[in-house]
Amino acid sequence: MSNMKVLQEIYHAFGTGDLPAILERLSESVEWEYGSTPCAASWLERRTGKDGAQAGLVATFTSMEVKSFVPKAFIEGEGVIVVLFDTEFVVKATGKTVKEVDAAHIWRFDGQGKVAQFRHRVDTLQQHNASSAS
Repeated sequence: MSNMKVLQEIYHAFGTGDLPAILERLSESVEWEYGSTPCAASWLERRTGKDGAQAGLVATFTSMEVKSFVPKAFIEGEGVIVVLFDTEFVVKATGKTVKEVDAAHIWRFDGQGKVAQFRHRVDTLQQHNASSAS
């Protein structure tokens, strides 16, 4: 299966809340939010392994109410796909809204077609502030 097909299945599963379908497409040693720095937004925390990725996904599903998520471009290279997207969501704990234009997901694949690394490239200050009570 091509990396693009795997990614399309992941986005479909995300849209339907099918966490097991997402997890089965990840490497056992997946690096979730690789290279990120600490942030108050729990869904942006660095994690490792499928258990870590699951915790990150659960944080996403439980921490926000997604108003829109629109992937606009899929850019594929050797073992990597970058997805540009627009999104708007409300952080449930604070009621604050986040609007992102041309945010990015970076997906890196291993030789078996599993996601080996994933991270957001977003306005972390906006997401941090929306996640903070003050």
